[in-house]
Amino acid sequence: MTNLIDFTGRTIIVTGAAGGGIGTATAKMLASAGATVIAVSRSDEKLDAQIAPLVKDGLSIIPVKADISTDEGIAAAMDAAKNADGTLYGLVNVAGGAAPQTWMRLERVTREDWRALFHQNLETMFFMSQAMARELRAQDLPGSIVSVSSISGMNTAPFHIAYGTAKAALVQTTRTMATELALANIRVNAVAPGTTITEGSRAYIDDDVERDRTAIAMGRRAEPSEQAGPITFLLSDLSSYITGQTILVDGGLNLKWTHLGADNTSLFLKNEDFRAAIKA
Repeated sequence: MTNLIDFTGRTIIVTGAAGGGIGTATAKMLASAGATVIAVSRSDEKLDAQIAPLVKDGLSIIPVKADISTDEGIAAAMDAAKNADGTLYGLVNVAGGAAPQTWMRLERVTREDWRALFHQNLETMFFMSQAMARELRAQDLPGSIVSVSSISGMNTAPFHIAYGTAKAALVQTTRTMATELALANIRVNAVAPGTTITEGSRAYIDDDVERDRTAIAMGRRAEPSEQAGPITFLLSDLSSYITGQTILVDGGLNLKWTHLGADNTSLFLKNEDFRAAIKA
């Protein structure tokens, strides 16, 4: 039986690939489906810890240390992709996120806070996508770009307004880019993960089985591979007539949307001290 998803001969860049979460799971899944993956991270240590074992297992993954929040980092990622075996094809924008200290009352958000989260989650996605689109057009190649938004960009994000707004802007950017690039046969889509078990989320989300059963229709949080699956689908030829869409991958959390407590803080936040700190 012919594989329904086959990236043999195609080169795909994955930013934020070495965090041990969605990016790493996506890099592994794409390489397992035949792609040559350019795995980009700012950290040599994380590349050694997360990507090197996948390379050792025989997957076609090229680790690249680069900070794609800079023009120099974007150029390094693109150069690695252009010099790799295979035809340039895809980009997955995973790099982004928000540190625990970015949670706070809206009155405390400074211009620096706001700009930092937009730079990290929106500007990086746009300028990396711009570079990919420019090169695909220059070579007259089809392609697919998939970015990671968040459930916080699809609904309210109390006490995390800058992050939620940046992720909502990413959804709009995806729609506009998709329209502009459609006739060049370059598709642009996004996924909006719900709560997912990653190293980053462990900084402020603890394990609470009963809470998860209450808050999420499917009763549990996602594994990183369950976000990588929809990303892989959107990159593949199976989604050849889909563009400009953001798929909510949340196990039905948005269907219930009961994750806010009586004080309108998220039930997923780790402890009372953290809750108190963000409301201070």
